[in-house]
Amino acid sequence: MDSEGRIVASMQAAFTEVGLAPPPAAAVRGVIGLGLEEAILRLPGISGDAALAEIIARYRQHYLVANATPTPLFEGAEALIEALHRRGLLLAVATGKSKRGLDQALDQTGLRPWFHATRCAEETASKPHPSMLHELMDELGVRAANTLMIGDTDYDLLMAQNAGVRALAVGYGTQSVARLLEHKPLACAPSLAVLSDWLLR
Repeated sequence: MDSEGRIVASMQAAFTEVGLAPPPAAAVRGVIGLGLEEAILRLPGISGDAALAEIIARYRQHYLVANATPTPLFEGAEALIEALHRRGLLLAVATGKSKRGLDQALDQTGLRPWFHATRCAEETASKPHPSMLHELMDELGVRAANTLMIGDTDYDLLMAQNAGVRALAVGYGTQSVARLLEHKPLACAPSLAVLSDWLLR
């Protein structure tokens, strides 16, 4: 799902509404993937956590309700997920989104039936801590050796490393391919078509 535009716009609006300078779009893109609280605290313009609760509340209001920026699935994503499911693979989501945000995304896209488990940052530790993956593997009864993390940020790849799990990067998200390759994933797919070929071969 391409939610970058909505995340950036919602974060900038939240900062503006509490009287702070909106963070540059590049700075917001750089924290996508982290839990919301951790992401906000890494952005320029916020000192300490005095305004944190208010920014979180306003961001959620914008992202979940007020902001109409489309968050479309990448072309071919649904077909790939269905194909992996048909092969009998267990699919899970480990995300920095809130539970409400993830539920909204799964319901709007119709993808909920294809996923066997999910974990959000608010339910456990934020990436790159390995707890999301550890909890998902425990829930699904899968060993680390049989798990593959697919991610578009270095936080995803670091979480995989910390959990002892192999990782595959996708280079069509928010971070540069060079930044992703620093973490030595199995490969870095430049498009969803290449990712599909890699996973279904």
